[in-house]
Amino acid sequence: MFIRAFDDPALRTAAEAVTAFDKELRRLVKALTLAMRRATGGAGLSAPQLGVPLRVVVFDCDGKAGHLVNPRLELSERTVVADEACLSAPGMWRPLERSFAVTARGRDMYGKPLTVRAIGTLARVLQHEADHLDGVLFTDRLPAADNLA
Repeated sequence: MFIRAFDDPALRTAAEAVTAFDKELRRLVKALTLAMRRATGGAGLSAPQLGVPLRVVVFDCDGKAGHLVNPRLELSERTVVADEACLSAPGMWRPLERSFAVTARGRDMYGKPLTVRAIGTLARVLQHEADHLDGVLFTDRLPAADNLA
C-alpha cells in the first residue's frame, strides 16, 4: 500500500463507516500505523490516504499513539493558527486555523468504545485526519488566495 497523492480521487470521496470489527480491520490499522511511521515517524494517517474508503485513522503525536474507528469530534471554541502539512502533499506547509482542543469518540479495532482528548498538535492531527474521512483536504480550509492544491 502506498500513500495517495493530493490529486487521487480516493482523497475526495467520503469514507464509509466500519461495520465489521474483524481481522481485516486489525490488518488495516497495522498497515496504516506502519505507513505513517515509515513516512514520518509519527503524526497521523487516514485509511483513504491508502486508498481504503473506511473511517479509520491512526496517530502518534504528543506522546499519544493509537487509532480511532468511526471517529466523531467535539471541537473547542478556542482556535489557533499553526503550520499544517499532509503526507499526501509532501513539502507543502500552510498556516491554518483549527480548534485548539478536541474530544474524539469512536471505537478501537475490536469495537470497544474509545475516547481521545487532545490539545495542541494532536488535536490538529485528529481534525486533519477526520477531514480526510469526509473527502476534505487541508487546503480546502485555506483562504482562497492561499489554496494552491
